[in-house]
Amino acid sequence: MPPSPPRRAWQRMLSGRRLDLLDPTPVDIEIEDIAHGLAFVARWNGQTLGDWPYSVAEHSLLVEDLFGRIAPAAPPRWRLAALLHDAPEYVIGDMISPVKSAVGPGYGDLEVRLATAIHLRFGLPAALPQIVKRQIKRADRVSAWLEAVQIAGFSEAEATRFFGRPPDALAGHRIRPRPPAEVRAAYLARHAELLADT
Repeated sequence: MPPSPPRRAWQRMLSGRRLDLLDPTPVDIEIEDIAHGLAFVARWNGQTLGDWPYSVAEHSLLVEDLFGRIAPAAPPRWRLAALLHDAPEYVIGDMISPVKSAVGPGYGDLEVRLATAIHLRFGLPAALPQIVKRQIKRADRVSAWLEAVQIAGFSEAEATRFFGRPPDALAGHRIRPRPPAEVRAAYLARHAELLADT
Protein backbone atom coordinates (compact mmCIF):
# COMPACT_ATOMS: atom_id res chain seq x y z
CA MET A 1 0.00 0.00 0.00
CA PRO A 2 1.54 3.35 -1.01
CA PRO A 3 2.10 5.90 1.74
CA SER A 4 -0.62 8.50 2.03
CA PRO A 5 0.34 11.96 0.80
CA PRO A 6 1.17 14.48 3.50
CA ARG A 7 -1.76 16.61 4.66
CA ARG A 8 -1.76 20.15 3.33
CA ALA A 9 -1.63 22.50 6.30
CA TRP A 10 -0.92 25.76 4.50
CA GLN A 11 -2.99 28.41 2.83
CA ARG A 12 -1.95 30.62 -0.05
CA MET A 13 -2.56 34.27 0.74
CA LEU A 14 -3.46 37.01 -1.74
CA SER A 15 0.02 38.47 -1.15
CA GLY A 16 1.44 35.23 -2.57
CA ARG A 17 2.68 34.05 0.83
CA ARG A 18 2.13 30.43 1.77
CA LEU A 19 1.20 30.38 5.44
CA ASP A 20 1.74 27.10 7.28
CA LEU A 21 -1.14 26.99 9.73
CA LEU A 22 0.52 24.41 11.99
CA ASP A 23 3.94 26.06 12.05
CA PRO A 24 3.49 29.72 11.08
CA THR A 25 6.54 31.95 10.78
CA PRO A 26 6.66 35.75 11.02
CA VAL A 27 8.12 36.06 7.50
CA ASP A 28 4.88 34.70 6.03
CA ILE A 29 2.68 37.26 7.78
CA GLU A 30 1.59 40.35 5.80
CA ILE A 31 -0.67 43.07 7.20
CA GLU A 32 -2.50 43.34 3.87
CA ASP A 33 -3.51 39.68 4.16
CA ILE A 34 -4.65 40.20 7.76
CA ALA A 35 -6.68 43.33 6.95
CA HIS A 36 -8.28 41.73 3.91
CA GLY A 37 -9.17 38.50 5.70
CA LEU A 38 -10.54 40.20 8.81
CA ALA A 39 -12.63 42.62 6.73
CA PHE A 40 -14.41 39.64 5.20
CA VAL A 41 -14.85 37.53 8.36
CA ALA A 42 -18.22 38.18 10.00
CA ARG A 43 -18.59 38.40 13.77
CA TRP A 44 -21.55 36.70 15.44
CA ASN A 45 -21.64 34.15 12.59
CA GLY A 46 -23.11 36.92 10.43
CA GLN A 47 -26.22 37.22 12.62
CA THR A 48 -26.15 41.00 12.87
CA LEU A 49 -28.35 43.87 11.73
CA GLY A 50 -27.45 46.07 8.80
CA ASP A 51 -26.68 45.87 5.12
CA TRP A 52 -23.09 44.72 5.75
CA PRO A 53 -21.78 41.99 8.00
CA TYR A 54 -20.06 43.30 11.11
CA SER A 55 -16.50 42.18 10.48
CA VAL A 56 -13.67 41.16 12.77
CA ALA A 57 -11.68 44.08 11.34
CA GLU A 58 -14.40 46.51 12.47
CA HIS A 59 -14.49 44.83 15.88
CA SER A 60 -10.69 45.08 16.15
CA LEU A 61 -10.78 48.82 15.44
CA LEU A 62 -13.39 49.23 18.18
CA VAL A 63 -11.39 47.16 20.68
CA GLU A 64 -8.26 49.22 19.99
CA ASP A 65 -10.24 52.43 20.58
CA LEU A 66 -11.76 51.09 23.80
CA PHE A 67 -8.36 49.86 24.98
CA GLY A 68 -7.06 53.42 24.53
CA ARG A 69 -9.84 54.68 26.80
CA ILE A 70 -9.26 51.96 29.39
CA ALA A 71 -5.47 52.42 29.40
CA PRO A 72 -4.85 55.98 28.14
CA ALA A 73 -1.20 55.93 29.23
CA ALA A 74 -0.44 52.71 27.36
CA PRO A 75 2.29 53.05 24.72
CA PRO A 76 1.40 52.63 21.03
CA ARG A 77 2.83 49.10 20.97
CA TRP A 78 0.09 47.89 23.31
CA ARG A 79 -2.56 49.68 21.25
CA LEU A 80 -1.10 47.80 18.26
CA ALA A 81 -1.48 44.57 20.25
CA ALA A 82 -5.13 45.49 20.87
CA LEU A 83 -5.70 46.08 17.15
CA LEU A 84 -4.13 42.68 16.39
CA HIS A 85 -5.87 40.80 19.22
CA ASP A 86 -8.04 38.77 16.81
CA ALA A 87 -5.61 38.76 13.88
CA PRO A 88 -5.31 34.92 13.77
CA GLU A 89 -8.94 34.88 12.63
CA TYR A 90 -7.85 36.10 9.20
CA VAL A 91 -7.07 32.46 8.43
CA ILE A 92 -9.00 30.43 11.01
CA GLY A 93 -12.21 32.46 11.09
CA ASP A 94 -14.20 33.78 14.01
CA MET A 95 -15.59 30.92 16.01
CA ILE A 96 -18.17 31.86 18.62
CA SER A 97 -17.23 30.94 22.21
CA PRO A 98 -19.66 28.01 22.60
CA VAL A 99 -18.16 26.34 19.52
CA LYS A 100 -14.58 27.00 20.72
CA SER A 101 -15.45 25.20 23.94
CA ALA A 102 -16.88 22.25 22.04
CA VAL A 103 -13.85 22.00 19.71
CA GLY A 104 -11.46 21.82 22.63
CA PRO A 105 -7.86 22.91 23.21
CA GLY A 106 -6.66 22.23 19.66
CA TYR A 107 -8.28 25.42 18.41
CA GLY A 108 -6.66 27.45 21.18
CA ASP A 109 -3.22 25.98 20.42
CA LEU A 110 -3.56 26.90 16.75
CA GLU A 111 -4.67 30.42 17.69
CA VAL A 112 -1.67 30.87 20.02
CA ARG A 113 0.83 29.75 17.35
CA LEU A 114 -0.63 32.19 14.84
CA ALA A 115 -0.76 35.04 17.38
CA THR A 116 2.88 34.44 18.30
CA ALA A 117 4.00 34.66 14.66
CA ILE A 118 1.89 37.80 14.14
CA HIS A 119 3.27 39.47 17.27
CA LEU A 120 6.86 38.75 16.27
CA ARG A 121 6.24 40.01 12.73
CA PHE A 122 5.21 43.43 14.03
CA GLY A 123 7.77 43.81 16.81
CA LEU A 124 5.62 42.74 19.74
CA PRO A 125 6.65 40.14 22.32
CA ALA A 126 5.48 36.61 21.56
CA ALA A 127 3.46 36.66 24.79
CA LEU A 128 1.95 39.93 26.02
CA PRO A 129 2.33 41.06 29.64
CA GLN A 130 -0.59 39.84 31.75
CA ILE A 131 -1.78 43.35 32.61
CA VAL A 132 -1.98 44.24 28.90
CA LYS A 133 -3.82 41.00 28.11
CA ARG A 134 -6.34 41.79 30.87
CA GLN A 135 -6.89 45.33 29.59
CA ILE A 136 -7.38 44.09 26.01
CA LYS A 137 -9.77 41.42 27.29
CA ARG A 138 -11.74 44.09 29.14
CA ALA A 139 -11.98 46.17 25.95
CA ASP A 140 -13.03 43.03 24.07
CA ARG A 141 -15.84 42.36 26.55
CA VAL A 142 -17.06 45.96 26.35
CA SER A 143 -17.07 45.62 22.57
CA ALA A 144 -19.01 42.35 22.80
CA TRP A 145 -21.64 44.03 25.01
CA LEU A 146 -22.00 46.96 22.61
CA GLU A 147 -22.24 44.65 19.60
CA ALA A 148 -24.69 42.31 21.33
CA VAL A 149 -27.07 45.11 22.28
CA GLN A 150 -26.80 47.24 19.15
CA ILE A 151 -26.56 44.78 16.28
CA ALA A 152 -26.84 41.15 17.48
CA GLY A 153 -30.36 41.19 18.96
CA PHE A 154 -29.53 40.81 22.68
CA SER A 155 -31.43 42.69 25.36
CA GLU A 156 -29.26 44.77 27.69
CA ALA A 157 -30.01 42.35 30.54
CA GLU A 158 -28.97 39.34 28.45
CA ALA A 159 -25.78 41.02 27.20
CA THR A 160 -24.93 42.09 30.75
CA ARG A 161 -25.34 38.50 31.97
CA PHE A 162 -22.86 37.22 29.39
CA PHE A 163 -20.37 40.10 29.07
CA GLY A 164 -20.88 42.39 32.06
CA ARG A 165 -22.28 45.90 31.71
CA PRO A 166 -19.62 48.43 30.73
CA PRO A 167 -19.33 51.74 32.55
CA ASP A 168 -21.35 54.54 30.95
CA ALA A 169 -18.15 56.24 29.77
CA LEU A 170 -17.43 53.25 27.53
CA ALA A 171 -21.00 52.40 26.55
CA GLY A 172 -21.67 55.35 24.26
CA HIS A 173 -19.98 54.12 21.09
CA ARG A 174 -22.39 53.70 18.14
CA ILE A 175 -21.75 50.73 15.87
CA ARG A 176 -22.30 51.15 12.14
CA PRO A 177 -21.22 48.20 9.99
CA ARG A 178 -19.37 49.34 6.87
CA PRO A 179 -18.48 47.75 3.52
CA PRO A 180 -15.47 45.40 3.69
CA ALA A 181 -13.28 47.58 1.45
CA GLU A 182 -13.84 50.60 3.70
CA VAL A 183 -13.10 48.65 6.87
CA ARG A 184 -9.99 47.06 5.30
CA ALA A 185 -8.65 50.53 4.44
CA ALA A 186 -9.38 51.83 7.95
CA TYR A 187 -7.64 48.82 9.52
CA LEU A 188 -4.56 49.24 7.34
CA ALA A 189 -4.41 52.97 8.06
CA ARG A 190 -4.68 52.47 11.83
CA HIS A 191 -2.05 49.72 11.76
CA ALA A 192 0.33 52.02 9.86
CA GLU A 193 -0.22 54.84 12.38
CA LEU A 194 0.44 52.63 15.37
CA LEU A 195 3.44 50.92 13.81
CA ALA A 196 4.98 54.30 12.97
CA ASP A 197 4.60 55.35 16.64
CA THR A 198 6.15 52.22 18.17
